[in-house]
Amino acid sequence: MADMSTLLLQALGPWRNAKAWHVALSGGLDSTVLLHLLVQLRKTHSLPPITAVHVHHGLQAAADAWPAHCQALCKGLGVPLQVIAVQVQAGASVERAARDARYQAFAAISGAGEVLLLGQHRDDQAETLLFRLLRGAGVGGLAGMPRQRRLGAGHLCRPLLDVSRAQLESYARTQGLSWIEDPSNTQTDFSRNFLRHEVLPILARRWPQAAASMARSAAHCAEAQGLLDELAQQDLHAAGSTSEFAWLGLPSLELTAIASLSPARQRNALRHWLSAFTSLPDTDHWAGWDALRDARIDAQPVWKLADGELHRAGGRIWWLAGEWLHQPIAPVLWPCPDQALALPGNGRVHFVGDIPDGPLQVSYRLGGEVMAQAQRGHRDLKRLLNERGVPLFARGRLPLLYRNEQLLAVANLPGLDSSPCGHWKLQWLPTSSDQGLS
Repeated sequence: MADMSTLLLQALGPWRNAKAWHVALSGGLDSTVLLHLLVQLRKTHSLPPITAVHVHHGLQAAADAWPAHCQALCKGLGVPLQVIAVQVQAGASVERAARDARYQAFAAISGAGEVLLLGQHRDDQAETLLFRLLRGAGVGGLAGMPRQRRLGAGHLCRPLLDVSRAQLESYARTQGLSWIEDPSNTQTDFSRNFLRHEVLPILARRWPQAAASMARSAAHCAEAQGLLDELAQQDLHAAGSTSEFAWLGLPSLELTAIASLSPARQRNALRHWLSAFTSLPDTDHWAGWDALRDARIDAQPVWKLADGELHRAGGRIWWLAGEWLHQPIAPVLWPCPDQALALPGNGRVHFVGDIPDGPLQVSYRLGGEVMAQAQRGHRDLKRLLNERGVPLFARGRLPLLYRNEQLLAVANLPGLDSSPCGHWKLQWLPTSSDQGLS
Protein backbone atom coordinates (compact mmCIF):
# COMPACT_ATOMS: atom_id res chain seq x y z
CA MET A 1 0.00 0.00 0.00
CA ALA A 2 2.83 2.39 0.83
CA ASP A 3 4.19 2.39 -2.72
CA MET A 4 0.80 2.97 -4.31
CA SER A 5 -0.06 5.62 -1.74
CA THR A 6 3.18 7.45 -2.48
CA LEU A 7 2.54 7.35 -6.24
CA LEU A 8 -1.01 8.56 -5.69
CA LEU A 9 0.02 11.47 -3.47
CA GLN A 10 2.70 12.52 -5.94
CA ALA A 11 0.24 12.44 -8.83
CA LEU A 12 -2.31 14.45 -6.87
CA GLY A 13 0.22 16.96 -5.53
CA PRO A 14 -0.91 19.82 -7.83
CA TRP A 15 -4.54 19.29 -6.74
CA ARG A 16 -4.15 19.13 -2.94
CA ASN A 17 -5.75 22.60 -2.60
CA ALA A 18 -8.72 21.84 -4.85
CA LYS A 19 -12.21 22.61 -3.58
CA ALA A 20 -13.29 19.00 -4.02
CA TRP A 21 -12.24 15.65 -5.43
CA HIS A 22 -14.92 13.68 -7.30
CA VAL A 23 -14.08 10.01 -7.90
CA ALA A 24 -15.66 8.49 -11.00
CA LEU A 25 -16.88 5.23 -9.47
CA SER A 26 -17.97 2.55 -11.93
CA GLY A 27 -17.72 -0.10 -9.23
CA GLY A 28 -14.97 -1.87 -11.16
CA LEU A 29 -11.52 -2.76 -9.85
CA ASP A 30 -9.63 0.44 -10.69
CA SER A 31 -12.18 2.97 -9.38
CA THR A 32 -12.86 0.85 -6.27
CA VAL A 33 -9.16 0.76 -5.40
CA LEU A 34 -8.75 4.48 -6.12
CA LEU A 35 -11.61 5.40 -3.79
CA HIS A 36 -10.38 3.06 -1.04
CA LEU A 37 -6.83 4.41 -1.27
CA LEU A 38 -8.06 8.00 -0.97
CA VAL A 39 -10.18 7.18 2.07
CA GLN A 40 -7.15 5.55 3.75
CA LEU A 41 -4.92 8.51 2.86
CA ARG A 42 -7.25 11.11 4.32
CA LYS A 43 -6.80 9.47 7.71
CA THR A 44 -3.22 10.72 7.78
CA HIS A 45 -3.17 13.57 5.24
CA SER A 46 -5.14 16.73 4.71
CA LEU A 47 -7.13 16.19 1.51
CA PRO A 48 -10.00 18.04 -0.19
CA PRO A 49 -13.55 16.75 0.40
CA ILE A 50 -14.06 13.45 -1.43
CA THR A 51 -17.27 12.40 -3.17
CA ALA A 52 -18.05 9.60 -5.61
CA VAL A 53 -20.01 9.77 -8.87
CA HIS A 54 -21.58 6.76 -10.56
CA VAL A 55 -22.89 7.14 -14.12
CA HIS A 56 -25.66 4.69 -14.99
CA HIS A 57 -25.80 4.10 -18.75
CA GLY A 58 -28.68 1.64 -18.73
CA LEU A 59 -27.20 -0.40 -21.58
CA GLN A 60 -27.51 -3.84 -19.99
CA ALA A 61 -29.71 -5.49 -17.39
CA ALA A 62 -26.77 -6.30 -15.12
CA ALA A 63 -25.99 -2.60 -14.76
CA ASP A 64 -29.20 -1.97 -12.83
CA ALA A 65 -27.60 -3.53 -9.74
CA TRP A 66 -24.41 -1.47 -9.92
CA PRO A 67 -25.69 1.75 -8.28
CA ALA A 68 -26.69 -0.27 -5.20
CA HIS A 69 -23.25 -1.91 -5.09
CA CYS A 70 -21.57 1.51 -5.29
CA GLN A 71 -23.91 2.87 -2.63
CA ALA A 72 -22.98 0.07 -0.26
CA LEU A 73 -19.28 0.60 -0.91
CA CYS A 74 -19.51 4.33 -0.32
CA LYS A 75 -21.59 3.90 2.82
CA GLY A 76 -18.93 1.62 4.25
CA LEU A 77 -16.20 4.12 3.41
CA GLY A 78 -18.13 7.17 4.56
CA VAL A 79 -18.14 8.85 1.16
CA PRO A 80 -21.16 10.62 -0.38
CA LEU A 81 -22.31 9.12 -3.69
CA GLN A 82 -24.11 10.78 -6.58
CA VAL A 83 -25.77 8.52 -9.17
CA ILE A 84 -26.39 10.08 -12.60
CA ALA A 85 -28.52 8.32 -15.22
CA VAL A 86 -27.65 9.22 -18.82
CA GLN A 87 -29.17 8.56 -22.22
CA VAL A 88 -26.73 6.95 -24.67
CA GLN A 89 -27.35 8.12 -28.23
CA ALA A 90 -27.74 5.46 -30.88
CA GLY A 91 -24.87 5.26 -33.34
CA ALA A 92 -22.26 3.13 -35.03
CA SER A 93 -20.15 2.80 -31.86
CA VAL A 94 -21.90 2.04 -28.57
CA GLU A 95 -18.56 2.38 -26.77
CA ARG A 96 -18.01 5.90 -28.05
CA ALA A 97 -21.60 6.99 -27.45
CA ALA A 98 -21.46 5.72 -23.87
CA ARG A 99 -18.15 7.46 -23.31
CA ASP A 100 -19.51 10.74 -24.68
CA ALA A 101 -22.57 10.54 -22.42
CA ARG A 102 -20.40 9.71 -19.42
CA TYR A 103 -17.98 12.59 -19.93
CA GLN A 104 -20.82 15.04 -20.51
CA ALA A 105 -22.16 14.03 -17.11
CA PHE A 106 -18.72 14.41 -15.55
CA ALA A 107 -18.27 17.86 -17.10
CA ALA A 108 -21.64 18.99 -15.77
CA ILE A 109 -20.71 18.24 -12.14
CA SER A 110 -17.14 19.61 -12.31
CA GLY A 111 -17.21 23.05 -10.78
CA ALA A 112 -14.47 25.66 -10.74
CA GLY A 113 -11.54 24.53 -8.62
CA GLU A 114 -12.82 20.94 -8.50
CA VAL A 115 -11.14 17.79 -9.85
CA LEU A 116 -12.66 14.62 -11.26
CA LEU A 117 -10.43 11.60 -10.56
CA LEU A 118 -10.46 8.61 -12.90
CA GLY A 119 -8.98 5.21 -12.07
CA GLN A 120 -7.45 4.31 -15.45
CA HIS A 121 -4.11 2.57 -15.02
CA ARG A 122 -0.93 1.72 -16.91
CA ASP A 123 -2.46 -1.24 -18.76
CA ASP A 124 -5.29 1.00 -19.95
CA GLN A 125 -2.72 3.46 -21.27
CA ALA A 126 -0.89 0.71 -23.19
CA GLU A 127 -4.20 -0.47 -24.63
CA THR A 128 -5.07 3.07 -25.70
CA LEU A 129 -1.72 3.59 -27.43
CA LEU A 130 -2.00 0.29 -29.32
CA PHE A 131 -5.60 1.00 -30.33
CA ARG A 132 -4.70 4.44 -31.68
CA LEU A 133 -1.58 3.15 -33.39
CA LEU A 134 -3.71 0.69 -35.35
CA ARG A 135 -5.99 3.56 -36.36
CA GLY A 136 -3.07 5.55 -37.75
CA ALA A 137 -3.01 8.26 -35.09
CA GLY A 138 -0.35 10.97 -35.04
CA VAL A 139 1.86 12.07 -32.16
CA GLY A 140 -1.06 13.61 -30.26
CA GLY A 141 -3.10 10.40 -30.45
CA LEU A 142 -0.14 8.23 -29.50
CA ALA A 143 0.33 10.34 -26.38
CA GLY A 144 -2.55 8.28 -25.02
CA MET A 145 -4.78 9.49 -22.23
CA PRO A 146 -3.55 12.75 -20.69
CA ARG A 147 -2.78 12.72 -17.00
CA GLN A 148 -4.78 15.89 -16.59
CA ARG A 149 -6.89 18.26 -18.67
CA ARG A 150 -9.71 20.75 -18.40
CA LEU A 151 -13.18 19.31 -17.82
CA GLY A 152 -16.20 21.56 -17.61
CA ALA A 153 -15.37 24.36 -15.20
CA GLY A 154 -12.84 22.16 -13.40
CA HIS A 155 -10.20 19.56 -14.24
CA LEU A 156 -9.84 15.84 -14.87
CA CYS A 157 -6.94 13.85 -13.43
CA ARG A 158 -5.80 10.23 -13.87
CA PRO A 159 -3.50 9.62 -10.89
CA LEU A 160 -2.98 5.85 -11.40
CA LEU A 161 -1.36 5.83 -14.85
CA ASP A 162 1.92 4.60 -13.35
CA VAL A 163 0.22 1.66 -11.60
CA SER A 164 -0.43 -1.70 -13.28
CA ARG A 165 -3.67 -3.63 -13.10
CA ALA A 166 -1.83 -6.43 -11.32
CA GLN A 167 -0.84 -4.01 -8.55
CA LEU A 168 -4.43 -2.80 -8.23
CA GLU A 169 -5.76 -6.34 -8.03
CA SER A 170 -3.15 -7.34 -5.44
CA TYR A 171 -4.12 -4.36 -3.29
CA ALA A 172 -7.84 -5.10 -3.63
CA ARG A 173 -7.43 -8.72 -2.57
CA THR A 174 -5.20 -7.76 0.36
CA GLN A 175 -7.80 -5.27 1.56
CA GLY A 176 -10.69 -7.68 1.01
CA LEU A 177 -12.40 -5.43 -1.53
CA SER A 178 -15.09 -6.63 -3.89
CA TRP A 179 -15.75 -5.10 -7.28
CA ILE A 180 -18.00 -5.39 -10.32
CA GLU A 181 -16.93 -7.32 -13.38
CA ASP A 182 -18.72 -5.78 -16.36
CA PRO A 183 -19.92 -8.65 -18.60
CA SER A 184 -19.36 -6.53 -21.70
CA ASN A 185 -15.62 -6.40 -20.93
CA THR A 186 -15.31 -10.01 -22.12
CA GLN A 187 -16.95 -9.37 -25.51
CA THR A 188 -14.03 -9.40 -27.93
CA ASP A 189 -16.12 -8.03 -30.80
CA PHE A 190 -15.34 -4.66 -29.18
CA SER A 191 -11.95 -3.52 -30.46
CA ARG A 192 -10.52 -2.54 -27.09
CA ASN A 193 -11.62 -5.82 -25.52
CA PHE A 194 -9.99 -7.73 -28.37
CA LEU A 195 -6.72 -5.94 -27.72
CA ARG A 196 -7.04 -6.48 -23.96
CA HIS A 197 -7.85 -10.20 -24.06
CA GLU A 198 -6.27 -11.43 -27.30
CA VAL A 199 -3.35 -9.19 -28.27
CA LEU A 200 -1.78 -7.75 -25.13
CA PRO A 201 -1.44 -11.15 -23.36
CA ILE A 202 0.50 -12.49 -26.36
CA LEU A 203 2.77 -9.45 -26.32
CA ALA A 204 3.29 -9.83 -22.57
CA ARG A 205 4.33 -13.46 -22.94
CA ARG A 206 7.12 -12.43 -25.33
CA TRP A 207 7.88 -9.06 -23.74
CA PRO A 208 6.82 -9.09 -20.04
CA GLN A 209 7.32 -5.32 -19.78
CA ALA A 210 5.26 -4.57 -22.89
CA ALA A 211 2.57 -2.57 -21.09
CA ALA A 212 5.13 -0.52 -19.17
CA SER A 213 7.15 0.10 -22.33
CA MET A 214 4.08 1.21 -24.29
CA ALA A 215 3.02 3.51 -21.48
CA ARG A 216 6.51 4.99 -21.50
CA SER A 217 6.26 5.52 -25.27
CA ALA A 218 2.96 7.32 -24.72
CA ALA A 219 4.72 9.61 -22.26
CA HIS A 220 7.44 10.34 -24.84
CA CYS A 221 4.76 11.17 -27.41
CA ALA A 222 3.01 13.44 -24.90
CA GLU A 223 6.28 15.33 -24.41
CA ALA A 224 6.78 15.60 -28.17
CA GLN A 225 3.22 16.85 -28.57
CA GLY A 226 3.93 19.49 -25.95
CA LEU A 227 6.82 20.78 -28.07
CA LEU A 228 4.60 20.80 -31.17
CA ASP A 229 2.02 22.79 -29.23
CA GLU A 230 4.64 25.35 -28.24
CA LEU A 231 5.71 25.70 -31.87
CA ALA A 232 2.07 26.07 -32.94
CA GLN A 233 1.50 28.81 -30.38
CA GLN A 234 4.50 30.73 -31.72
CA ASP A 235 3.28 30.40 -35.32
CA LEU A 236 -0.27 31.37 -34.39
CA HIS A 237 0.99 34.40 -32.48
CA ALA A 238 2.76 35.57 -35.65
CA ALA A 239 -0.50 35.14 -37.59
CA GLY A 240 -2.71 36.75 -34.97
CA SER A 241 -2.68 40.34 -36.18
CA THR A 242 -5.90 42.25 -35.56
CA SER A 243 -8.32 42.57 -38.46
CA GLU A 244 -10.23 45.77 -39.20
CA PHE A 245 -13.30 43.54 -39.04
CA ALA A 246 -12.53 42.20 -35.58
CA TRP A 247 -15.97 43.45 -34.55
CA LEU A 248 -17.43 40.46 -36.40
CA GLY A 249 -16.37 38.45 -33.35
CA LEU A 250 -15.01 35.59 -35.47
CA PRO A 251 -11.70 33.76 -34.97
CA SER A 252 -9.33 34.56 -37.83
CA LEU A 253 -5.67 34.34 -38.84
CA GLU A 254 -3.48 36.16 -41.32
CA LEU A 255 -3.18 33.85 -44.31
CA THR A 256 0.29 34.94 -45.44
CA ALA A 257 1.82 34.22 -42.04
CA ILE A 258 0.44 30.66 -42.10
CA ALA A 259 1.10 29.99 -45.80
CA SER A 260 4.77 31.04 -45.44
CA LEU A 261 5.42 28.09 -43.11
CA SER A 262 6.44 24.64 -44.29
CA PRO A 263 3.43 22.38 -45.03
CA ALA A 264 4.05 20.37 -41.86
CA ARG A 265 4.14 23.54 -39.72
CA GLN A 266 1.00 24.83 -41.42
CA ARG A 267 -0.89 21.67 -40.47
CA ASN A 268 0.55 21.71 -36.97
CA ALA A 269 -0.52 25.33 -36.37
CA LEU A 270 -3.97 24.79 -37.85
CA ARG A 271 -4.54 21.59 -35.88
CA HIS A 272 -3.79 23.49 -32.70
CA TRP A 273 -6.06 26.39 -33.69
CA LEU A 274 -8.94 24.31 -35.05
CA SER A 275 -8.98 21.90 -32.11
CA ALA A 276 -10.81 24.56 -30.08
CA PHE A 277 -13.63 24.66 -32.64
CA THR A 278 -14.11 21.29 -34.31
CA SER A 279 -13.20 17.65 -34.61
CA LEU A 280 -10.01 17.52 -36.65
CA PRO A 281 -9.96 16.12 -40.20
CA ASP A 282 -8.23 12.90 -41.13
CA THR A 283 -5.10 12.92 -43.27
CA ASP A 284 -6.88 12.72 -46.63
CA HIS A 285 -9.25 15.57 -45.77
CA TRP A 286 -6.37 18.01 -45.34
CA ALA A 287 -6.44 18.44 -49.12
CA GLY A 288 -9.25 20.90 -48.37
CA TRP A 289 -6.73 23.20 -46.68
CA ASP A 290 -4.42 23.05 -49.68
CA ALA A 291 -7.30 23.99 -51.99
CA LEU A 292 -8.35 26.92 -49.80
CA ARG A 293 -4.80 28.22 -49.42
CA ASP A 294 -3.92 27.97 -53.12
CA ALA A 295 -7.19 29.22 -54.66
CA ARG A 296 -7.13 32.25 -56.95
CA ILE A 297 -7.19 35.67 -55.32
CA ASP A 298 -10.68 36.36 -56.67
CA ALA A 299 -12.02 32.96 -55.57
CA GLN A 300 -14.27 32.31 -52.55
CA PRO A 301 -12.84 29.03 -51.22
CA VAL A 302 -14.50 27.22 -48.30
CA TRP A 303 -13.16 24.25 -46.34
CA LYS A 304 -16.04 22.40 -44.71
CA LEU A 305 -15.20 20.60 -41.48
CA ALA A 306 -17.21 18.59 -38.97
CA ASP A 307 -18.47 21.51 -36.88
CA GLY A 308 -18.11 24.53 -39.14
CA GLU A 309 -16.34 26.05 -42.12
CA LEU A 310 -13.07 27.82 -42.83
CA HIS A 311 -13.43 30.77 -45.23
CA ARG A 312 -10.79 32.92 -46.94
CA ALA A 313 -11.39 36.63 -47.31
CA GLY A 314 -9.36 39.83 -47.15
CA GLY A 315 -6.05 38.04 -46.79
CA ARG A 316 -7.25 36.11 -43.75
CA ILE A 317 -8.83 32.76 -42.91
CA TRP A 318 -12.01 32.88 -40.83
CA TRP A 319 -13.78 30.24 -38.73
CA LEU A 320 -17.57 30.19 -39.13
CA ALA A 321 -19.92 27.95 -37.16
CA GLY A 322 -23.42 27.80 -35.73
CA GLU A 323 -25.73 30.60 -36.83
CA TRP A 324 -23.06 32.06 -39.09
CA LEU A 325 -23.75 29.19 -41.49
CA HIS A 326 -27.42 30.16 -41.94
CA GLN A 327 -29.04 33.19 -43.53
CA PRO A 328 -30.85 35.22 -40.84
CA ILE A 329 -34.58 35.86 -41.00
CA ALA A 330 -35.72 39.21 -42.45
CA PRO A 331 -37.28 41.70 -42.47
CA VAL A 332 -37.55 42.55 -38.76
CA LEU A 333 -39.76 45.47 -37.69
CA TRP A 334 -38.30 47.86 -35.12
CA PRO A 335 -41.29 49.22 -33.23
CA CYS A 336 -39.26 50.65 -30.29
CA PRO A 337 -36.02 52.05 -31.78
CA ASP A 338 -35.07 53.56 -28.41
CA GLN A 339 -34.37 49.96 -27.34
CA ALA A 340 -31.93 47.43 -28.81
CA LEU A 341 -33.48 45.15 -31.42
CA ALA A 342 -32.81 41.40 -31.25
CA LEU A 343 -32.28 39.97 -34.73
CA PRO A 344 -33.28 36.29 -35.04
CA GLY A 345 -30.07 34.32 -35.51
CA ASN A 346 -27.97 37.47 -35.95
CA GLY A 347 -27.23 39.25 -32.69
CA ARG A 348 -28.72 42.69 -32.01
CA VAL A 349 -28.61 46.32 -33.22
CA HIS A 350 -29.05 49.62 -31.44
CA PHE A 351 -28.69 53.35 -32.07
CA VAL A 352 -26.02 55.61 -30.68
CA GLY A 353 -27.19 59.23 -30.50
CA ASP A 354 -30.57 60.45 -31.67
CA ILE A 355 -33.29 58.09 -32.86
CA PRO A 356 -34.38 58.50 -36.49
CA ASP A 357 -38.05 58.87 -37.31
CA GLY A 358 -39.92 55.68 -38.27
CA PRO A 359 -41.35 53.39 -39.31
CA LEU A 360 -38.09 51.42 -39.25
CA GLN A 361 -37.15 47.85 -40.09
CA VAL A 362 -33.98 45.81 -40.50
CA SER A 363 -33.35 43.61 -43.52
CA TYR A 364 -30.42 42.03 -45.40
CA ARG A 365 -28.93 42.14 -48.86
CA LEU A 366 -30.82 40.59 -51.74
CA GLY A 367 -28.87 42.36 -54.52
CA GLY A 368 -29.48 45.59 -56.39
CA GLU A 369 -29.66 47.84 -53.32
CA VAL A 370 -28.70 51.51 -53.69
CA MET A 371 -27.91 54.05 -51.02
CA ALA A 372 -27.84 57.85 -51.05
CA GLN A 373 -24.38 59.25 -50.30
CA ALA A 374 -23.56 62.85 -49.48
CA GLN A 375 -21.87 64.48 -52.47
CA ARG A 376 -21.89 61.16 -54.33
CA GLY A 377 -25.55 60.68 -55.12
CA HIS A 378 -27.08 57.22 -55.19
CA ARG A 379 -24.48 54.49 -55.12
CA ASP A 380 -24.75 50.76 -55.63
CA LEU A 381 -24.41 49.00 -52.24
CA LYS A 382 -22.30 46.21 -53.71
CA ARG A 383 -19.71 48.77 -54.85
CA LEU A 384 -19.74 50.47 -51.45
CA LEU A 385 -19.07 47.14 -49.74
CA ASN A 386 -16.28 46.38 -52.22
CA GLU A 387 -14.64 49.74 -51.48
CA ARG A 388 -14.55 48.87 -47.78
CA GLY A 389 -13.31 45.30 -48.34
CA VAL A 390 -16.16 43.69 -46.39
CA PRO A 391 -15.67 39.89 -46.37
CA LEU A 392 -18.14 38.20 -48.71
CA PHE A 393 -19.37 35.78 -46.05
CA ALA A 394 -20.42 38.74 -43.86
CA ARG A 395 -22.27 40.78 -46.46
CA GLY A 396 -25.48 38.79 -46.29
CA ARG A 397 -25.61 39.28 -42.51
CA LEU A 398 -24.93 43.02 -42.31
CA PRO A 399 -28.07 44.66 -40.88
CA LEU A 400 -29.55 47.18 -43.33
CA LEU A 401 -31.77 49.88 -41.83
CA TYR A 402 -34.80 50.85 -43.89
CA ARG A 403 -37.50 53.48 -43.55
CA ASN A 404 -40.23 52.32 -45.87
CA GLU A 405 -38.29 51.54 -49.07
CA GLN A 406 -35.36 53.85 -48.33
CA LEU A 407 -32.02 52.36 -47.25
CA LEU A 408 -30.82 54.60 -44.42
CA ALA A 409 -27.74 52.84 -43.06
CA VAL A 410 -25.51 49.75 -43.01
CA ALA A 411 -24.49 48.79 -39.49
CA ASN A 412 -20.87 49.18 -38.31
CA LEU A 413 -19.41 50.50 -41.60
CA PRO A 414 -17.97 54.03 -41.25
CA GLY A 415 -19.67 56.42 -43.66
CA LEU A 416 -22.58 54.04 -44.14
CA ASP A 417 -23.73 53.53 -40.55
CA SER A 418 -24.94 57.04 -39.72
CA SER A 419 -27.27 59.85 -40.72
CA PRO A 420 -25.94 62.47 -43.17
CA CYS A 421 -25.61 64.94 -40.30
CA GLY A 422 -24.07 62.39 -37.96
CA HIS A 423 -26.84 62.65 -35.38
CA TRP A 424 -27.04 58.87 -34.95
CA LYS A 425 -25.16 55.67 -35.73
CA LEU A 426 -26.39 52.12 -36.20
CA GLN A 427 -24.29 49.64 -34.24
CA TRP A 428 -24.48 45.86 -34.56
CA LEU A 429 -23.31 43.25 -32.06
CA PRO A 430 -23.11 40.08 -34.19
CA THR A 431 -23.95 36.60 -33.04
CA SER A 432 -21.21 35.26 -30.79
CA SER A 433 -19.01 32.59 -32.33
CA ASP A 434 -18.92 30.75 -28.97
CA GLN A 435 -21.26 28.08 -30.30
CA GLY A 436 -18.40 27.00 -32.54
CA LEU A 437 -16.14 26.22 -29.59
CA SER A 438 -15.78 22.58 -28.42
